[in-house]
Amino acid sequence: MKEQSEHPAGAQPVMNPVSPKLSTARYLGRLPWILVGLIVFLVLGFVFSHWFQIGSALMLLLLLWQAWLIPQQVKRLGWLETENELLITKGKLWYTFTVVPYGRIQFVDVKAGPIERSLGLKSVELHTASASSDASVQGLPVDVADGLRERLAIKARERMSGL
Repeated sequence: MKEQSEHPAGAQPVMNPVSPKLSTARYLGRLPWILVGLIVFLVLGFVFSHWFQIGSALMLLLLLWQAWLIPQQVKRLGWLETENELLITKGKLWYTFTVVPYGRIQFVDVKAGPIERSLGLKSVELHTASASSDASVQGLPVDVADGLRERLAIKARERMSGL
């Protein structure tokens, strides 16, 4: 007998969003490097040759692109626990919808770098037998990430014991 879906055919499930603080974390991780490059090109352009101003313009464009892109990316990240699997979505132009069956999860990591820790965020990373699996949920509040890790570990143990 075929299992009925929770959602009508073609309808996307309502995903849990990640924390908007992830935008701040990504800004703090990426933009300072672009600003350093911009400053270097500006100085080289004034000191040596006006041709370095082309690099300044490119760095400025990269800075503006990242300032727009980062919140757009964060807005499109989502995750959802279902009865049998974890669903993860990323992107709009290059859309990715990942389905990770609980029985395929080998172990679950919770990670946080210094910027994420200072903002109260963690990432949950799933490890499966597939080397190409990109199953991670970034930008979760600490309590949500720890709870998700615990639930996923329990569900993975339950499914693996049945194999």
